[in-house]
Amino acid sequence: MRALIPEPQLGDLIEIFRPFYRHWAIYVGNGYVVHLAPPSEIPGAGAASVMSALTDKAIVKKELLYDVAGTDQYRVNNKHDGRYPPLPPSKIIQRAEELVGQEVLYKLTSENCEHFVNELRYGIARSDQVRDAVMMAGVAGVGLAALGFIGVMFSRNKRQKQ
Repeated sequence: MRALIPEPQLGDLIEIFRPFYRHWAIYVGNGYVVHLAPPSEIPGAGAASVMSALTDKAIVKKELLYDVAGTDQYRVNNKHDGRYPPLPPSKIIQRAEELVGQEVLYKLTSENCEHFVNELRYGIARSDQVRDAVMMAGVAGVGLAALGFIGVMFSRNKRQKQ
């Protein structure tokens, strides 16, 4: 098993670096994590888990971190501890364990694996991946609008000179 620095503690958020996105899980002890997975996902699916974006349901699973990560790199990332106080580890674990086996609604933009683990740790569902993607789309949209405006102005200027 790949060594994690720091070693995960109960209730830690685990960020798994999948191709094209980050998968999130919560550490519940003895090498296990709880995470959201589409019904068709198998442990260690890696890039195949991108299929989760195409489903509207997910299952809360408890699996070995090593199996969930597969060949992908991962790390402890409690990135919001400075902004939100984490719930006590015993409460995080209790809440996570109670959900194992349940089928839940899954939406890439509002109810994904990152929302799920942040809700468990902080009591606040949020996904920076979604926020960042929306911001990038907005920046790209503004850039395209600016290019369109420049094109219209250039075309208008060219017609006036004729």
